[in-house]
Amino acid sequence: MATAAMVAVNPSAGEVQIGVFQGLRSSGRVRPGRCSILPAVTPATSYSTSSSTISAVSTPVKPDTPQVKRSKVEIFKEQSNFLRYPLNEELETDAPNINEAATQLIKFHGSYQQADREVRGPGGKAYQFMLRTKNPCGKVPNELYLAMDDLADEFGIGTLRLTTRQTFQLHGILKKNLKTVMSTIIRNMGSTLGACGDLNRNVLAPAAPFTRKDYLFAQETADNIAALLSPQSGAYYDLWVDGEKIMSAEPPEVVQARNDNTHGTNFPDSPEPIYGTQFLPRKFKVAVTIPTDNSVDILTNDVGVVVISDADGEPQGFNIYVGGGMGRAHRIETTFPRLGEPLGYVPKDDILYAIKAIVVTQRENGRRDDRKYSRMKYLINEWGIEKFRSVVEQYYGKKFEPFRDLPEWEFKSYLGWHEQGDGALFCGLHVDNGRIGGKMKKTLREVIEKYNLNVRLTPNQNIILCDIRRAWRRPITTALAQAGLLHPRYVDPLNVTAMACPALPLCPLAITEAERGIPDILKRVRAVFEKVGLSYNESLVVRVTGCPNGCARPYMAELGLVGDGPNSYQIWLGGTPNQTSLANCFMNRIKVQDLEKVFEPLFYYWKHKRQTKESFGHFTNRMGFEKMQELVEKWEGPPEAPSRYNLKLFTDKQTYEAMDGLAKLQNKSAHQLAMEIIHNYVASQQNGKGE
Repeated sequence: MATAAMVAVNPSAGEVQIGVFQGLRSSGRVRPGRCSILPAVTPATSYSTSSSTISAVSTPVKPDTPQVKRSKVEIFKEQSNFLRYPLNEELETDAPNINEAATQLIKFHGSYQQADREVRGPGGKAYQFMLRTKNPCGKVPNELYLAMDDLADEFGIGTLRLTTRQTFQLHGILKKNLKTVMSTIIRNMGSTLGACGDLNRNVLAPAAPFTRKDYLFAQETADNIAALLSPQSGAYYDLWVDGEKIMSAEPPEVVQARNDNTHGTNFPDSPEPIYGTQFLPRKFKVAVTIPTDNSVDILTNDVGVVVISDADGEPQGFNIYVGGGMGRAHRIETTFPRLGEPLGYVPKDDILYAIKAIVVTQRENGRRDDRKYSRMKYLINEWGIEKFRSVVEQYYGKKFEPFRDLPEWEFKSYLGWHEQGDGALFCGLHVDNGRIGGKMKKTLREVIEKYNLNVRLTPNQNIILCDIRRAWRRPITTALAQAGLLHPRYVDPLNVTAMACPALPLCPLAITEAERGIPDILKRVRAVFEKVGLSYNESLVVRVTGCPNGCARPYMAELGLVGDGPNSYQIWLGGTPNQTSLANCFMNRIKVQDLEKVFEPLFYYWKHKRQTKESFGHFTNRMGFEKMQELVEKWEGPPEAPSRYNLKLFTDKQTYEAMDGLAKLQNKSAHQLAMEIIHNYVASQQNGKGE
C-alpha cells in the first residue's frame, strides 16, 4: 500500500509538514439516541463568527494514535490499487458471481451483486447484478435514455427503475454481460462511476428545466460538485472500456479546486488527490436547490446547498446544511436518522472549496472501525456543530459567514405541463414507485425517440419530458394517456407523493415487501379514508421500505412503514408535507394484515380533531404519541353517523366531472341529476321493483 500523506502548512514558521494520514481511527463513541432517533434540528442556528478571510490556516498535525481495528471494507480498499484488484480478475472467471472483496469494490463502479431470493440458480443462488447510473440533477440525454431502454430489454428484466436520487437502476444483469452493459452506458453519454460505494453519490438538484437564473445556477453547481468529487484514478475506464477515457472537458474552476492544496486537503502525487487509497468512511450525499424548492429532500443529505440570490435574481452565494442522513438499524438506538443543520454561508466562488473542506473533514475523522457509525451525521452528532465548523474552516481557509434567512420550504413535484421559460414546455409524469415497464415503457420510448426529447429524473421517482414544442403537446398527451401516463389530476393524491424502495426479491437487505406491497397498502389507506369520511382530495405522504436503511426516506414521511420482520412493519409518524421534520417510531411489528387496526383510529381522529388545514403529520405531533397510542388501543370502530339531510353527494372530482357532463346534456346541474337518480332508485326499491 502506498502511504497516504497529509500536508500541513505552518504559516508562522513557513514550513510544510508531512504527516501520515490518520483517517482510519475511531472518532469516539456516539451518544445514545432516544427511541432510535434524534429530535429535528431547527432550520436556523446562530453563532458568533467573522466573515473575514483567514489569511493562513494550517491543517493541524495529528498526534500519533494507536492503530485501531478497521472494518474489512477498509482493508479491501487499501489493497485494491485504487478500485482495480481483485475485481479485474474476478470479472474474468466463469463463475456467475464475484468474491467478497470484488463485491465491495464493484459498488464504487456503480453495481451491486444480488441474487433473486425467489429463484434458485445452478448450484445455488441465482446471481445477477444491479447497475445504477450517475446523473447529476437527474439529467438524461436522449441518446442515453434510448440506450438504457434497449439494455433493460436485452440484458435486464425488461424494466427501468427510477430512483430517489435521480438515477436509473437496471436489474437482472448477468456477470458475463457486465462489460457490454457498462461500456454501452459510457459510450452513450452516461456513467455509473460513484453511483454506489464509499464516496460522493449522485448530486441532486431540482429536475425542472426552468431557464431562471437561480435554477440554472443550482444545476450548474450540482454538476461541478459531482465533477469535483468524481474518482480520478482511471480504474473505471480501465475495467469497462479498456482504458479509453470517454469524458467531456471539465470546467477550469473544478480542476483548480480539486488540485488546490493550500490548506492540506490533498494527497500529493496520488491518483486520487481527494480520496487517497481509502476513499471516504461511507457513502456521502449532496443536494443543491434554491429557496422554497424542497423537491430534493434537502435536509436528508450529508451536505445540502441552497443558492442565495439578490433582489434582481442574481446568485450571490450559498447556505450550507450538514449532517443529514436516513440510515439506521433496528434495536440499536445509537443509530438514527438525522436532519441536516446550518453550517454557514459562503460566497458563490468558494462553494467548491467549502464542499471539499467538508469532505476532507469527514475523510479524516469519520469512523472506519464500525460501518454502522461511519456516516458524517455521527461525527457531527458527537462533536457538535461548533467543533465541526471550526475543523472545516481550517481546511477551507476562511470563516463561514452567518447562515442567511430562508423562506418556508415546499415540496414541488413538477407533474403536469409547465412553461420552461424559453418558449418550450416540459411535462412531468408520475411513475408509481419509479418502475417503467410494459406499455408505459414502450410508449415513453416511442415519444422520446420520435420527438428527440431529453428527460430529467426526479427525486420522487418520476420523469420529466423536456424541450417540447407547443404543437407537440396534444399528440404527446394522447399517446401518454393511452399508456396510463395521466395528467396528475387523474392520479390518486396518495400515489403522487408516495415512494417505496425495490426491496424483495432482489435486495439482500430487505426484510419484507416495499415496492410490490405499496400499491395494495395505498388502496387500503384510501379505503380507510372513505370509511372515516375523508374526501378524495385528502392526502398524506406515505413511504415504505423493506428494511431500516431508509432508501425511500421513510423517516421524513407523515406515515412511514419500515420493514421489521416478515410481513411486518414499524409505523413512523410525524413527518411533514414539506419534508422538514423527522418522523418518530410510533409502533413496532404491525403485521401487514393488521394495518387497518392502526390506520382507522388515526385517520378518524385526524378527520374529527384536526385544526383548520392541519396536515396529518402536524396533527400527530400536536396530539402526541401517548394520546395517539391510547386511541388506537381503545378503538372499537367509528361511531354510527347520525342520519341527516343534505349529505355530500360527491367525494371525488372524477365522479363529479362525469356526472356534470351527463347533466349538461339534459340542461341540469350535476346535483340535480344525482338527486334524481337517487330518488328514482329509492322509489323503485320501495315499490318492489328492485332486484
